[in-house]
Amino acid sequence: MTSDQFKSEMIALLPRLRRFALSLTRSGPDADDLLQEACTAALQKWQQYDPAQPFDRWMFRVVRNLWVSEIRKRNVRQGQGHVDAQEAPELHAVGSADEVLEAKQVRSKVAELGEELGQPLLLVCAEGYSYREVSELLGIPIGTVMSRIHRARKQLISGLVTERAGTS
Repeated sequence: MTSDQFKSEMIALLPRLRRFALSLTRSGPDADDLLQEACTAALQKWQQYDPAQPFDRWMFRVVRNLWVSEIRKRNVRQGQGHVDAQEAPELHAVGSADEVLEAKQVRSKVAELGEELGQPLLLVCAEGYSYREVSELLGIPIGTVMSRIHRARKQLISGLVTERAGTS
């Protein structure tokens, strides 16, 4: 793979990487910073990429590893917070009032899931990765991925049903 091919593939992947960064950071500006840092790191180390593995998984791993490092830095500095997903303007839906309300409810419930359940769910349901790919990307056993997605779906359904029953 040449440098130009690497750049082209990375550019094509940017929207998906940004969604992933946003799911990690729960903040538009933090997601942008994380994505910029990931792209810079990837461009500096593009020769370390093994074309035998899928490029998107490699880039998602770069983003995730940088986020883990950032969380560790924040824990040391303390006092750093995050913006909840439901407050992020990038996730606001456009459509009918019912669609907007439903999307807001789902976003709110996904944000409540936390990183442990939310990451695998978003990677499978929103990004279209297989369980095996998510397992490799997050560095956890495939059974754990399946369990977390199952729990996340149950919590989402339960939360949405409870919320709708309360508004009826």
